Amino acid sequence: MKKFSELAYERPNFSEIKKSLKDASCALEDARSLEQAKAALMLAEKTICSLETQYTTAYIRNTGNTADPFYEAEIEFFDKNLPTLMSSQKKFTEAMLGSMYRPELEQELGSQLFDTAEADEMLQSKKIVLDLVNENTLKTRYNKVAASCKTDFMGEECNFYGLLRHMENPDRGVRKKAFEAWAGLYEGVSEELDKLFDQLTAVRVRMAKKLGLENYTRYGYLAMHRLDYDPEDVAAFRQQVVEVIVPLCVKLRDNQRQRLGLDKLCYYDETLSFPEGNPRPNASPERMLSYAQEMYHALSPQTGEFFDFMLEHELFDLVTRPNKHLGGYCTGLPDYKAPFVFSNFNGTSADVDVLTHECGHAFQYYLSSRNLPMQMLCTSTSEINEIHSMAMEFFTYPWMNRFFGADAAKYRFAHMCDALTTIPYLVCVDEFQHIIYANPEIDAAQRRGVWRELERKYMPWRDYDGNAFLEGGGFWMQKQHIFLYPFYYIDYALAQVCTFELCGRMKTDFKGAWQDYLRLCGAGGSKGYRELLSLANLTCPFDKGAVLKAVTPIVKEIASFNA
Repeated sequence: MKKFSELAYERPNFSEIKKSLKDASCALEDARSLEQAKAALMLAEKTICSLETQYTTAYIRNTGNTADPFYEAEIEFFDKNLPTLMSSQKKFTEAMLGSMYRPELEQELGSQLFDTAEADEMLQSKKIVLDLVNENTLKTRYNKVAASCKTDFMGEECNFYGLLRHMENPDRGVRKKAFEAWAGLYEGVSEELDKLFDQLTAVRVRMAKKLGLENYTRYGYLAMHRLDYDPEDVAAFRQQVVEVIVPLCVKLRDNQRQRLGLDKLCYYDETLSFPEGNPRPNASPERMLSYAQEMYHALSPQTGEFFDFMLEHELFDLVTRPNKHLGGYCTGLPDYKAPFVFSNFNGTSADVDVLTHECGHAFQYYLSSRNLPMQMLCTSTSEINEIHSMAMEFFTYPWMNRFFGADAAKYRFAHMCDALTTIPYLVCVDEFQHIIYANPEIDAAQRRGVWRELERKYMPWRDYDGNAFLEGGGFWMQKQHIFLYPFYYIDYALAQVCTFELCGRMKTDFKGAWQDYLRLCGAGGSKGYRELLSLANLTCPFDKGAVLKAVTPIVKEIASFNA
């Protein structure tokens, strides 16, 4: 494989892709042996992997510079053409599900591949092709609006991420000004974001109706392959969070207020863990990559090999810059079995989190793509995928001294507190989405009212210090998942609870916990949600008492740090 910057990009020929999928479908239907059936599956996989590799290449380069007209045009091309594959994909799915060799294929490849194919088949319809094109166009528009937001702050041009760095300043006056500028950016585009979300909601509800589904929530669960649980299970999990975690967080926030010496804790204080300032990495991005390489070699042979591969092929884009898409992500280039990590370093501890969290995703993809017989099996559902990333954050604790020096213990304390106090926000976003798609007719003002009430339920400590926009419920707009990835957010909370359980095990048996983690990563998406949890010796978060069991060792650890 060449370095990523040297990889050739070629716009896919969708006519050829459709023909290839048709050939694979016919070959599967006409197969007269198990080997012929497997060959047909591999033909389809090769076609889809090639398409995904070209799309991902264009996506990475577009998000790296949303002002680049060439890759902006390529993403528009994909937005319009990817949905037109629906008919070809459906025909292949039907051929796969109806194959006379399905029992043998399931025995060899596992039933999960076919279970998810059945879910996909329910959503594959010509009826919604134009709606999917419309949805993609709106999502791309959102990306561009969010990426273009910037303001001058203390003589520096800042986007949202740049301002977040100033919101950790030990000087409360600076934090407040940064917070007001940050809120002002969102308020400035709020009318456009409201309209975009109205349009996204409408098109999503329309798709569900066209497919005969009771609501878009059902569509969203099928699209995310949530086959092992339903909204009622999720609601019960949220209730565990209300009963167990929210009271703990109220205490942690009050401890934070006292530690900072404040009469009241405002939103712009929440990100400051210590009055003298949060721990910050003690090195440049280049030096941090070097530290990370040392860390991953020390952690295990597998992680060392993985990180060398990432560096050799320049599979990182980490530093923030104008017109770069917000946030961070890990994606994959299937033709090369290569992960790619994207982020926006801003000089805070979040930069180190990227080198653990997103590299957890990347390591899992690197491992499973070399461990499993098909790329189709390499990625699991998101509530499993986030265990890969979140657990890596904790597995790398022993090496934080390299990044933070004498402040390493402070980093671990702040990181652990943040992991716990973020869970109520995660489930708040989830319930917000369930309410919105159950009541799609509500307008922008009502939507903000729903959000503000949910904040009071899950984050009763939240104080916006009189900022009218956020006091009125505008905070929901800052979460890109709500716009781009419907129902993808509870996954972080489910995964965090499982990670806490694994973290507790690390304290008594680090090697055993690591072996559980390796099994989970290596299995990719070859099994269902509950099966994968069992493989890693993890309790299902929906089980009664699971949340209390998982957080107990974390609460003890935080208490020991406090002492």
